[in-house]
Order: sequence, then C-alpha cells, then structure tokens
Amino acid sequence: MTIWLSAGILFTFFCIGCILFKWGNVRCIGVTPVSTFTFIAILFTSGLDVGLIMFPLTEFAGYADIATSPEYAFTNPLAIEFGFWAFLIWCFYFLTCFYFCIIEPKVQFFAIPIVKFINNLVIIGTCAFTAFLLLSNLPWYIPQLADEGALTASFYLIVLGVIAASVYSSTDIRYVSILSLASTWLFFALITFTWLAALSSDKGEASELFQTFGLLNGYFSNIHQFVLPLNAYHEFYLYWWFAWSIMIGQFTARFVGGLRTYQVFLTMSIFPSIPIAIWFVGLYYVHLNDINIAGWLNGMMVAVGVLFVINSLDSLIRLYTDNLNITITRVGKAPYFVGNLLVLSSLTLLFTLDFLQIQWVGAVVIGLMFSCLLFILFTRLKTVAQINNSPEQNILDFCIMEREKSAKQ
Repeated sequence: MTIWLSAGILFTFFCIGCILFKWGNVRCIGVTPVSTFTFIAILFTSGLDVGLIMFPLTEFAGYADIATSPEYAFTNPLAIEFGFWAFLIWCFYFLTCFYFCIIEPKVQFFAIPIVKFINNLVIIGTCAFTAFLLLSNLPWYIPQLADEGALTASFYLIVLGVIAASVYSSTDIRYVSILSLASTWLFFALITFTWLAALSSDKGEASELFQTFGLLNGYFSNIHQFVLPLNAYHEFYLYWWFAWSIMIGQFTARFVGGLRTYQVFLTMSIFPSIPIAIWFVGLYYVHLNDINIAGWLNGMMVAVGVLFVINSLDSLIRLYTDNLNITITRVGKAPYFVGNLLVLSSLTLLFTLDFLQIQWVGAVVIGLMFSCLLFILFTRLKTVAQINNSPEQNILDFCIMEREKSAKQ
C-alpha cells in the first residue's frame, strides 16, 4: 500500500507540473461560475470536514512523543499538524479541479459506465467515512454524553440527524452558497473566540501567542519530508486526501469563475492554508499551556464541526446523485431523502465495524487516476494536446446559479 501511495503522489505532482507548463495561462470557467470569494468559500468548506476542527487537540501530544514516534523528530508538532492539513496536499484538489473543468469535457473518461460506477462508489464511501469521523470524535468533545469514553445512543442520533440535514440540504442548490459562506464565517468566528480565550486566560500572553507562528517555519523548511508518507498514520492521511480529491475536483470545477490556471493553483493551495495556519496556532497555544476550553467554546467547536460535515456531505450527495441521475425530479423527494439516508447511515455503521477503510477508497482513486492517464495516452492524446481553453459552452456569467435557484423555486 505504501508503494502504491507513493507512486500516486509522485504522479500527482508530475501532472501538476505538466498542467502549469502547458495550460498555465488558460482561463478556467466552470458550468456554474461564481465570484472568487464564493469559490474559495465553497472550496474551503467542501474540501474540509470535522477533522480540521476536532483532530488537532487530540494529535499534538502524539506528534510530540518522539520516543514512540521518532519519525516526527525533524520538526515540531504544530508544523507536522499543518503539514498533514495544508498547502502541499491542497495541490491534489487543484489537479482534479483543473481536470474536470478543462480536460474531462473533451475526454469523457468518467462517462465510461464502469468508471462512473466506481467513481460513485468512492463518493458514497467517503461520505460515510466523513460521518464516521464525526461519530468517533464526539465522545472526546462531549464527554458528558459518553459512557466512559464509549459511544452511546446519543452520539448515533446526532450523526443520524447530521446525515438527514445533509440529505435535505442537497435537495436545493440554493443551500450550496448559504452553507459554504456560513461555514466560512462561523469558522473565522471560532478562530477569533479561540484566540480570545487563549489571551484572556491567566496563562495567555499575546507576544507568546504570535511567536507561535514561527513554529510553522518547521513545515516550510522541511516540506520535502511531507511529500511521501512518514509512517502509517501519515499514510492514512494521504489516502484520505486522495479519496476526497477526486470528488472535490468534480464539485469545485463547476464553480471556477474565470481564473487563469496558475491563479486557480495559487488560490487552491494558498488561501485555504492561511485560516488553517491561524486556527492551528491558536489550538497549539491552548494545548501547550493547558488552557481549559470546556464549556461554550468546546460546544462551538462541535457546532462548527457539525456544520462542516453537513456542508461536505451536501456537496458529495449532490455530486453522486447527479452522476447516477437519482434526482428529485426523477424519483421524488421522499424516496430521494429516505434512500440516501439509509445508504449513508448503513455505510457509516460499517466503518465503525472496521469493515471498510478509507485507505481502500484512496487506493481506488489512485487506480482511477492511472487508468485515466492510460485512456488518454491510447485514445485521446491528440484531443488533449489540442485543448487551449475552457469548454465553449461554459460562459462567464455569475448569474447562472441565481437563475438555477429561481428555477427550483
């Protein structure tokens, strides 16, 4: 599995280099273009889930334990956490976003029935894994509902409610921008309140908190260390990002609003990394100084994490139901809601039983990427070589989404 993952990573960065060299100045226009700010909000909130909110405080101590994990000794825990979540790995999303915006309309690899089937299995499986992550982390953040740290019926009901809300929101396109913008602003509010909580504690000092930013240099000075997997846990993360990448690329490609390819690359790799860095610095300072965040701030973290999950699942449900033509118009609202709820709830339970693993999903995605390359080389090479713009049918009209909303009402 490690060799397969490493091959996929190296292939990804090779393709990114080729894209920037050949199509770096091509203007990218999706089928439903939006403003750059809205695109960043959609990218950020769709491309992340509850792990960004709930994982760091549970992971810093493990990254600091170099006696148990000496492979982390080359830098500090904050830099490692940032390396697992930011900058370099967002390039995965750029590759798939560009492919589905510019190349796939000409190649139609994902229209092949078997590829389409596998692609939708990947999306559905990753949806369920996202819900599983929320379920598995709730006992740490809401211990008062846990049974000695174990899952209780309350946690299952919370996740069931989140899945239900996600399925319902996917029934109307107007919720896309609402959820994305709300998630973005609430995340910024969470960052602000976390910093204020750190500074207002008797252990907090503004100068020390801002100096914590300097620890992020440990990532950039050792960025080469994060390209290939450091250990099994990093491997899990990288497979997880691969699993997400093919779906987020499909989803975000439709919203690109006229940026040049190199601008899309910079936008997707840099802009999401800035709030992640600020968020992690605040959390790491809280961790280092053992600042108590129990109470309303802890509850706010859970609430924002839940909103992130709803936003992500909404995007993914919308994607696979469109791909499979399981639309409300075709099957009806009640069957649509009940069917998606049952499928995602059942798969979430399978993840709790270790019957499914996200590494398998990521490995399938890498296989799809290699297969796509072979398909292009043997059947579409000349077609791809002649691509020099976005699909002709895509026009830069920021009112398309508004008209679609009106048509749905």
